[in-house]
Amino acid sequence: MSQYAALRANVGLLGTQLGDTVRNQLGPALLERIEQIRLLAKQARAGTEQQDQQLKQILASLTDDEILPVARAFAQFLNLANLAEQHHTISKDGAASIEKPQPLQELLTLLKSQQVDVEKTRQAVADLSIELVLTAHPTEVTRRTLIYKLTQIADCLAQREQDLTAHELARLDARLSDLITQAWHTNEIREQRPTPVDEAKSGFAVIETSLWQAIPEFIRELDEALTPVLGHGLALDAAPIRFSSWMGGDRDGNPFVTAKVTRQVLLLSRWKAADLFAHDLDILGNELSMNPANAALQAAVPGSTEPYRDLLKVLRGKLLHTRDWLTEALKHDRLQRPDDLLWHNQQLLEPLLLCYHSLRDCKMDVIANGLLLDTIRRAYAFGLTLLKLDVRQESGRHTQVFSEFTQYLGIGDYAHWEEPARQAFLLNELASKRPLFPRNWQPSAEVREVLDTCDIVARHGAEALSTYVISMAGKPSDVLAVQLLLKEAGISFPMRVAPLFETLADLTNAPECISKLLGIDWYRGYIQGKQEVMIGYSDSAKDAGAIAASWAQYSAQEALVAICQQAKVQLTLFHGRGGTIGRGGGPAHAAILSQPPGSLAGGMRVTEQGEMIRFKFGLSKLAQRSLALYASAVLEGVLLPPPVPKPEWRALMAQLATTSCDAYRAVVRHHPEFVPYFRAATPELELGQLPLGSRPPKRNPNGGVESLRAIPWIFAWSQNRLMLPAWLGAGSALAEAVAQGQTALLHEMRAQWPFFATRLSMLEMVYLKADAQIAAYYDEKLVPEHLLGLGAQLRSQLSADTALLLQLIDRPDLMANEAWIRESIMLRNTYVDPLHILQVELLKRVRHAPETVNDNIKRALMVTIAGIAAGMRNSG
Repeated sequence: MSQYAALRANVGLLGTQLGDTVRNQLGPALLERIEQIRLLAKQARAGTEQQDQQLKQILASLTDDEILPVARAFAQFLNLANLAEQHHTISKDGAASIEKPQPLQELLTLLKSQQVDVEKTRQAVADLSIELVLTAHPTEVTRRTLIYKLTQIADCLAQREQDLTAHELARLDARLSDLITQAWHTNEIREQRPTPVDEAKSGFAVIETSLWQAIPEFIRELDEALTPVLGHGLALDAAPIRFSSWMGGDRDGNPFVTAKVTRQVLLLSRWKAADLFAHDLDILGNELSMNPANAALQAAVPGSTEPYRDLLKVLRGKLLHTRDWLTEALKHDRLQRPDDLLWHNQQLLEPLLLCYHSLRDCKMDVIANGLLLDTIRRAYAFGLTLLKLDVRQESGRHTQVFSEFTQYLGIGDYAHWEEPARQAFLLNELASKRPLFPRNWQPSAEVREVLDTCDIVARHGAEALSTYVISMAGKPSDVLAVQLLLKEAGISFPMRVAPLFETLADLTNAPECISKLLGIDWYRGYIQGKQEVMIGYSDSAKDAGAIAASWAQYSAQEALVAICQQAKVQLTLFHGRGGTIGRGGGPAHAAILSQPPGSLAGGMRVTEQGEMIRFKFGLSKLAQRSLALYASAVLEGVLLPPPVPKPEWRALMAQLATTSCDAYRAVVRHHPEFVPYFRAATPELELGQLPLGSRPPKRNPNGGVESLRAIPWIFAWSQNRLMLPAWLGAGSALAEAVAQGQTALLHEMRAQWPFFATRLSMLEMVYLKADAQIAAYYDEKLVPEHLLGLGAQLRSQLSADTALLLQLIDRPDLMANEAWIRESIMLRNTYVDPLHILQVELLKRVRHAPETVNDNIKRALMVTIAGIAAGMRNSG
């Protein structure tokens, strides 16, 4: 029996159910046509030219009435196939076929084999600090209402694995049919773009439906795995993994994220936390009915015969009162906050811990370590604010504040001052005890918005907020400016302020910037020995190509670690990764282990964005596994750090970076036909019609490719399967190294240096996902004749690069040693291929005969975009 038989059986089951739904709703003729298309796509993948041509002819001949249901059928099937795959990774049948089925146990076996000192392990566990930052970048194409149905379908698949009677199995299959029919009759495309508040609510939904259960289960799993090794369990207040959010706080280039929106999201986050903890206490109230209590608990509820239940009843009442007040506060711009609200996490924890210690003192450990402990773990991980919010703003907006202000004072224009003058002004004001801005100053609306945001930050405090991220930061004054704005707003806590280094030039300059910043006495005193720096993966890759960007990221991190160690400052690196290889994505375990030695010592923050949130955390058991993968990778990186690169590795890597960057930019920046080719060969212009995220797709609506956000840039190339940003330049650089006789050194780097091995592994995955034949079809039907040469050149380059990589890794096929990833990609290809061909046909109609385009055609085009994104998985 194949190790993937269970997966294929579930895919087949869901496909059959979807087919039955289509037959029942639209008749057998349409289902027959869909099945004909599926079989032809499968045969065409096997290399049959005749079937390939027949497939294209059938799809091109679909009527306006047929085209939408056909597109929807294949798009819906891909969602179901993804779900079956997610379920497979956490099912008993999947353990034999997936990578790292038990990551924590594998880590402990590795540590034992490497004879890692137990005390070192104990310290690494105590210091373990991972913060996953949920972001709402516009790549999550599946609506929340459909996600709910998909989650219910996953529950049915899990139940089908039990020992069921024929009747029970029939009832489950009827429920599956019910859910799939519901999904079929639900519009998979939003009518309107989500607002930032909608995006935040999606984040809360992930907490409620998955992570609320996954966090205590993961900590319990970690505790049980470590206890035999360390001789004791985790501390009661252990929160090795926490969650934060950018949803409602990320205003960089998003005019819809205002101070008012940020306030609303902060209050909604508290509302959801109060609601979830109140539900927990409902259950605990039923459970903790016992009478024996220690003196501390008896003193808290004197004379009570059910002290645990009575204490928690009071706590629940306070949570409900707080939730009611928050309901009213959301309706008003300002509402006086009464003193009797639950606002600080200690107010929640004190009664819970009182019950816990009393149960332990009264020898009821088994009860204390049950559901009560789960709630305590949640209180430490989520708290009364549920998700800590980051604020992100572009450095130029802060410059604008001081530019307007210095001009108002008549002392010149801050925007035109040199760096020393800016620092002198900012440090002087930071040391001053008087207010900075006079009451009669009337700033512009843009400046007022920045000041209002800082006011919101100051009002909501350290428990609700995490880091203020400054995008496009490059100088110490960019950080000092934010410190001064927060001071002026009356902030009462030392909020972390993280410069974000994004482009190739920014990353190269990052060590000098941080070194100068740490040389400022006032700043060193303020940060209290802790510095956070964010590394941008998306824009650096868009700027220089994947290889040059990854080396710049590695080099910057390495230098920052050394600078902070010398300054005796604890560095936390914040990784702004996306879902795709072109945006720093890929398997998290490999990515973490490929970082420079020492870079994990101060903990780790990393963004989880768009559709990857659902793929990693959408189901509770899946989330638990994802958390275990993160924890095991970080612990391994700390306890068994990768080697420091040899000088000859560095020299060759620097050469590869330079060559690849030149090759990448020669096409993307300097080829005169590139921009028109890009816009003809991909649905880049049409992506703007898809109501995905709240942010505009461009920073500058009138700009070219340089102003396009990294996400739609990647998204567009994944739609035509050329996957250009993730590989362009890399093969040229490797070919040059081989031509120079450096093949043996490349083999050595791959064998001994995780950073380089991961780069090649990521390229392998990209080449497997890319498809030159599909990209050629887009060109054939959509690209003007005078631009066809560039497309042919790029596909030829892709073919040569793929062949070279296979030669370097000495394998006959891509991902031959990663059977699970290969199976996953191949499984979906049969269903993605018809969507590509349909998309080409729809783009042709939309572009060449816009007057004939009806709502069916427009919607079908959006469905193909969403369906291909689902099929490609990490699309943005």
